[in-house]
Amino acid sequence: MAQFTLNINNSTHQIDVAPETPLLWVLRDHMDLVGTKFGCGIGQCGACTVHLNGTAIRSCLLPISSIGDKSITTIEGLSENGDHPVQKAWIEHDVAQCGYCQSGQIMNAVSLLERNADPSDEDIAQAMNGNICRCGTYTRIKAAIKTAAKEV
Repeated sequence: MAQFTLNINNSTHQIDVAPETPLLWVLRDHMDLVGTKFGCGIGQCGACTVHLNGTAIRSCLLPISSIGDKSITTIEGLSENGDHPVQKAWIEHDVAQCGYCQSGQIMNAVSLLERNADPSDEDIAQAMNGNICRCGTYTRIKAAIKTAAKEV
């Protein structure tokens, strides 16, 4: 076990865990931030997507020891009241069906829009590739991203 100081959702936290513990399990099991989901455990589905210094990453693959002083943002830290433009667009377009993948989808979409405020359909497809939705709501996801882009 080792002690780590983490900046999660703009708050500093001390955590004692094994250095190889994936960030996903620190968030879920030690910080009770369960909006970030476990999907595949090998970084292929995107359910565990969070931001590290503003960039979308797969938290199931990132050992806690590699984070250092970087800032972590989870779905819970995206906005205080669920009113981020992407979250609002998700509701407007009724994107979620089962909802399991949606926090990862939203975090990836936010990262895309921070890099590209007016993405084309191809930009969206490329950026969102690897975030799997078993319910197949990809058309609504794309529409929600287009709507959110007008607000960002």
